[in-house]
Formats: sequence, C-alpha cells, structure tokens
Amino acid sequence: MADVEPTKSLSGLLNGIAQNVYYNNTDITEQLLKDELYPELSQDEFKAVHEKMKGLIKSIATADMDHAQLEAFLTAQTKRQGSGGVNGEQATALSRFWKSQRLRVRESLLAQSRWEPGLRGLSWRVDLHTADSRGDAAHSCPVALMELELGRAGQDSEFICLEFDETKVNQVLKKMSDIQESIDRIVHRT
Repeated sequence: MADVEPTKSLSGLLNGIAQNVYYNNTDITEQLLKDELYPELSQDEFKAVHEKMKGLIKSIATADMDHAQLEAFLTAQTKRQGSGGVNGEQATALSRFWKSQRLRVRESLLAQSRWEPGLRGLSWRVDLHTADSRGDAAHSCPVALMELELGRAGQDSEFICLEFDETKVNQVLKKMSDIQESIDRIVHRT
C-alpha cells in the first residue's frame, strides 16, 4: 500500500479514525494506519497528522456540520495552513469523508450518549375501588399503576410495574420538579 496516492492515504486515515473512534472497531489501531497508509513517515510525523485529522473530525462531528458549515470551516482551516490548518487536498478529503460518513457518525455519537437500558415506553392508569360485592363502599384510596418498558439496543424489552398511592405520586412529582429546576439552573448558567 506504500504506492497509494496521498489523497487515498488521507481518505483511508480519516476512515480508519472513524472506525476506531466512532464505530468501536478496535482492530484499526494508530500503528496499523501508519504501517498501511504512511510507512514513509516517522512515528512523530504520523502522530502529528493523525492527531490533527482526529481533532478536525471531532470538531466537525461535535458540531454536526451541514454542508455550508463544513465549507466555511474548511475554508477557515485552509487560510491558517501554516499554523495547524489544512491544505486544499486535506480539505477536499475531509469534505468527501464527512459527506459520506455524517449520518453514520451522528448515529454513533447518539448511541454513545444514551443511557442503557433506555426507556422504550410508558403506560399508566389510575384504579379506583367503588364498592365490594356486598354493596359497601370501599375505604381505599385510588392507586396509580405505571408500567415501564426498558431495553438495551438489540435486546428484547423488560417490563416493570410500579404501584403508587397518592402520597407516592406527589413525591415523584416533587422529585421531577426538582430535577427540572436543576436542569433549568444548569442551562441558564451556560
């Protein structure tokens, strides 16, 4: 592979970084990429190129750049070519890479950010006791029943049934309100 033209080597490097970082392919290592794509570079030279491309991909992926944002970003990067920017060939390779991999990288980032198991569904109802078979009015409070459907990616769901009296429902609502207030404080601070 030493004869591979520079554009193909760079494209292979970008795809290799994506395989390792976003698609959890541990077979694609930094050393493998160097040996297969850039055997002529010293370890330090390759590490510099690898880290630069990895950082650029991370910036592009974190912002989930659309085509216009990507072009503006790459134009800015080519203008700072001497100080860590990219040349035209690298910008073209990054643009091609992102056009072909954007959706897949985005899905990977979303999957990595999800808590497992995830909540797949929720159903609830309130049961009221009206009277027993002798016609006596029941002396119990209403009961809220909640069924949670939980699951991990690629696995069948698990179901959990919870029963709440009025006091427990109010406690849950209070906790949810506290959580919302905490989120609002954090969001308004940033």
